[in-house]
Amino acid sequence: MGSSGAPPAAAPGPRAWWRGLSARARRNLKRALAAGMVLVLVVAVLLARFLSVENTERDADLALIAAEARGDAAGIIDQLSGCRASPSCVAQAKANAANPRLRRKGAVKILQLTSNTAYSLSGTTGKTRLAWTVLGTLPVVQCITVHRTGNAFTGIHIHLTALSAPIPNEGICGKRSADEIRELEEARELSGQ
Repeated sequence: MGSSGAPPAAAPGPRAWWRGLSARARRNLKRALAAGMVLVLVVAVLLARFLSVENTERDADLALIAAEARGDAAGIIDQLSGCRASPSCVAQAKANAANPRLRRKGAVKILQLTSNTAYSLSGTTGKTRLAWTVLGTLPVVQCITVHRTGNAFTGIHIHLTALSAPIPNEGICGKRSADEIRELEEARELSGQ
């Protein structure tokens, strides 16, 4: 209480500010807020759609490898787009299905997935290096050719088009860069090989 006995004057709050605006200014502010909310929702939907593509590729890779671990050549061929029309793809699928190193009982676990097409905003083709195992067995590394179509607005679609035979555990899917080659040579020199 002040010396005159009257309570001190309160600072004007947001309600007073809002009432102080003209009707036109309030209408424009409401429209701007609504447009901002719509923009945030559109961006959130596009971002969620874009990020879900990585899970879609992982699921497709897992289904392909699971068919391979069962020794299911037809399942491998069904998972690979255009494989039935390619004699070399069918032959590779049958060879993988018959390979005793790849046939395993149990749930397939992905140890590492490195995709050259990951987070692409548009259609592209590249190799995915996939390390996988069934618990209690040695890991296997293979290359999967992945073709992405579409874009972030219309949706990105995943097509697996080829599956390699097993490669060495340190192997890569594609050509090594000059830096990688130099690092490998230095590592060999240091180890005395």
